[in-house]
Amino acid sequence: MKPVLYSLSAAAIALLVSACTSQPASQSSDASDDELMQTLLQGRSNADQSALESRIQQAGTYPLGTRQNPVRTDMPRGQHAYLRRLRCSDGNAPTYRRAGSGGAGAYGSIIDIYELNCEGGSPSEATVIMDMYHRGYVETEAVPGFTIVNP
Repeated sequence: MKPVLYSLSAAAIALLVSACTSQPASQSSDASDDELMQTLLQGRSNADQSALESRIQQAGTYPLGTRQNPVRTDMPRGQHAYLRRLRCSDGNAPTYRRAGSGGAGAYGSIIDIYELNCEGGSPSEATVIMDMYHRGYVETEAVPGFTIVNP
């Protein structure tokens, strides 16, 4: 047991020492990182309004729910609300699970990957890409292969 604790302690010390000796590249990048984090935590895209509108228009040339045109929602609650409104070919709601993050998407913010399953319907499986940084936005279109029940 002691060797394991010693190994973990040595690793923790090495990590702390390296963190103390490394310097940030510049204060301005730290400030912009903080601003980006604040923007995302407020549920907003990091693109300014005109750039966002341009990106939305360009994304609209791709199928909804893809990396190039993620479903825009308002935070995780918006993602779940959208997914609960989707319907498989048999009229039932798909089951879904979050499969992870997919890095920066078409709008410059982090995208989420959801896997959907339609037991007894089609498509039997689908992947939907979502961008939750669009405060107040409610998507009314269904991703391909599904229908949607709008509020």
